[in-house]
Amino acid sequence: MNNLQVVVDAGHGGSDPGAVSSSGVQEKDLTLKIAQYMYQQFQNKGVPVTLVRSTDETVSPTERVRRILAAYGDNPNVIVISNHINAAGSGYKGAEGAEVIYALRNNSNLANNILNALGDAGQKVRDVYQRRLPRDTSKDYYFIHRNTGKTQPVIVEYGFIDSPEDLSRIQNNYKKYVDAVVDAVIQTAKGGTIAAIPSGNTYLVKSGDSLWNIANKYGTTVNTLKTLNGLTSNTLQIGQILKVPTNVNGGNQYTVKSGDRIFMGNNE
Repeated sequence: MNNLQVVVDAGHGGSDPGAVSSSGVQEKDLTLKIAQYMYQQFQNKGVPVTLVRSTDETVSPTERVRRILAAYGDNPNVIVISNHINAAGSGYKGAEGAEVIYALRNNSNLANNILNALGDAGQKVRDVYQRRLPRDTSKDYYFIHRNTGKTQPVIVEYGFIDSPEDLSRIQNNYKKYVDAVVDAVIQTAKGGTIAAIPSGNTYLVKSGDSLWNIANKYGTTVNTLKTLNGLTSNTLQIGQILKVPTNVNGGNQYTVKSGDRIFMGNNE
């Protein structure tokens, strides 16, 4: 699988429950189930993979980063998937859907592919974005991005624990969602080393796609897509990575929407 190596992180743990639903479901328990299954799936596909925690263990931010960098070194071919469940808080009832947050040093390719895959697996989706530290906007807000060297970390928020509908979808379908994330990571890596994937916005071609519906999704034209990708026909292949215009969906900025809150998840 080229140079792909994966570190799977189960957010929170031990004395840190993360977000908690009104029915008492704790984020740390869901993320551990997700991470354990994800670990197995990467193993089954022959991808080198390490778990940050495999039990209900308290792991400090410093120790979490140490384990991440100790797994395969400070290497840009290392993908770090930090699994989380979001919480909107009492002021923003009704928020639903997955989000993927990626580091300032990385492009949006992997994050976009993961979010698209989660949508195809049946989960509602919200956005892909980066978040900056308010006191120093040259740095990432979340330590899992800020302190993990040259690796490529993404925070995957599978939905909102304080939305009963979202929580039910996650509990009933988390294996399907994990399968989608695993496949998206592997497909993103297939073109070569992770570090070699070109910058800019991209789209991973899936079954049933056409140039017309992709162009419609991104507010552009078939001819623009063909020119951007050097295509001479309308034929696409599943798993093909297409460049899409950088001034449309999937860019590096995040637009605040109804249901957002100042602190999304307890990832800091």
